[in-house]
Amino acid sequence: MSPIVEHAQIFMIAQEVFAAMVDGDAGLLQPWDGDLPALDQAVSSWVDIHGDWLGRAVLTTEKSTADDLARALLDMGADEEVTEPDLVDAFGEIANVIGGNVKSLLPTQGSLGLPTVASVAPLLGGAVVIQELRLAWRGRPLLVAVWEIENTVQEGNHS
Repeated sequence: MSPIVEHAQIFMIAQEVFAAMVDGDAGLLQPWDGDLPALDQAVSSWVDIHGDWLGRAVLTTEKSTADDLARALLDMGADEEVTEPDLVDAFGEIANVIGGNVKSLLPTQGSLGLPTVASVAPLLGGAVVIQELRLAWRGRPLLVAVWEIENTVQEGNHS
């Protein structure tokens, strides 16, 4: 059985989101060549997809890269401090838009949860990573993943 969303679809979504929201240029988000380096100060943003199909779209990168993404999205100067609310708003919004585009690929539409930002996306029992893209944004590592979650895991939990 093939995954509900294909690798190429997720890559195209990520490139379009970054071009539209962050850079204005689809060429700044590219496949990462080789294994991703260990992330010393990782930060993740994610949004859950609810409906007939349950899933999660997750972005993970270094804190400094997430800060630069927030600066780009919020049109801040390179030396401006990114506050925690700025990071949550901007990095969470990127996950939200990617999750919304993943949701649009599904045969039946559901709803999105609220985007969340933390040092790591919590593991869920029954969750399986169905796509994982190792990407480079401006030469820095960025992981985009789509999880599929068994219906029993989130039944009744539609926050």
